[in-house]
Amino acid sequence: MSTQSDPFLEIRPYHDDEVQGAISRLLDDQDFLHAILNYRLASWPKTVRYLFTPFLRWLLKRKASGLKTVADVQHLVADFLEQSLRQSSSGMTVSGLEHLDPKQSYLFVSNHRDIAMDPALVNWCLHQKGMDTVRIAIGDNLLKMPCATELMKLNKSFIVKRSVKAPREMLKALSQLSAYIKHSLETGHSIWIAQKEGRAKDGLDQTDDAILKMFFIEGKKRGEEFAAYIQGLKLVPVCLSYEFDPLDEAKANELYQLGSTGQYQKAEFEDIQSIVRGITGQKGRIHVHFGTPLQGDFATPEQVADEIDRQIWAGYKLFPVNYLAAGLADRSIAAADQQQYQQKLAALPAGLRPYVEQMYAAPAIKQRETYGQNLAV
Repeated sequence: MSTQSDPFLEIRPYHDDEVQGAISRLLDDQDFLHAILNYRLASWPKTVRYLFTPFLRWLLKRKASGLKTVADVQHLVADFLEQSLRQSSSGMTVSGLEHLDPKQSYLFVSNHRDIAMDPALVNWCLHQKGMDTVRIAIGDNLLKMPCATELMKLNKSFIVKRSVKAPREMLKALSQLSAYIKHSLETGHSIWIAQKEGRAKDGLDQTDDAILKMFFIEGKKRGEEFAAYIQGLKLVPVCLSYEFDPLDEAKANELYQLGSTGQYQKAEFEDIQSIVRGITGQKGRIHVHFGTPLQGDFATPEQVADEIDRQIWAGYKLFPVNYLAAGLADRSIAAADQQQYQQKLAALPAGLRPYVEQMYAAPAIKQRETYGQNLAV
């Protein structure tokens, strides 16, 4: 198939008729098989681990034999996520789903704390409501290995070309992305995208209006007014609140390095390792809040960004760790919470503690400054 007959071929997720081919390529990918063995048999010598490669391939082929469609893959992912949440969280709550029409496609714009878990949790909530799962925007910086591309595109991910730097090529990529998002919504497929590029490592969630300008590229090509086009996207702000961040120390280290040396160099495949740690690490309690679809005549991207931010911060669920980090009193704080928080800080290198404290304090401080009280649902 060519890009002439399929203008989104380079960036779109796989279709049903491409699923089995992608799975076959994964099962032939040594990097993919070795990554699983390295994770499952981490304490074993590498030479011994890799002796199990043929057996692992046989086992995965057997388990994947029933996967024929994108929906089949989504059901498998849902089962995996349910098992993962039981092991890595203390439970999940959700609010705001009553605002959504199961027959409507939406553009979900969320705060961004975890590479894989943020869209996965949005999907989980929609799945529980009987709604179709979303197509997920993912940066090409996460696709350095062929197996990562196969996995992401099997899981309904579409590619954001962040690596493109030349102005003309960048505009072309953004135009294609904007058109694909609108095309998806018009054909009944909801979209998830983060409110800005990269995770909010300092705990301060803020929408980048460049995202909204990208949405409107397609609207401008169609000759539509900004306010009408944005309203037609059915944009829904989503706030994800994690009691604990499995990557809090890693994020703090990046901020510390940037603050002390002015630069931070990612290790090879660091993003992939972050994905694994984010999925398997302990997260405590989790809350997902769906805002109301944006209505009204928003004249500028900045006005839309302000409304997304307002709904995200109003929907943030505060936990004892947030109050403790911010130095605020709250009746939800127990002695065990205080002890756990102090132990967490004590286990960190001294230089990282202020960054971790800021990370957890930011939501509580922001809600207090904005609303004067905790308005979390």
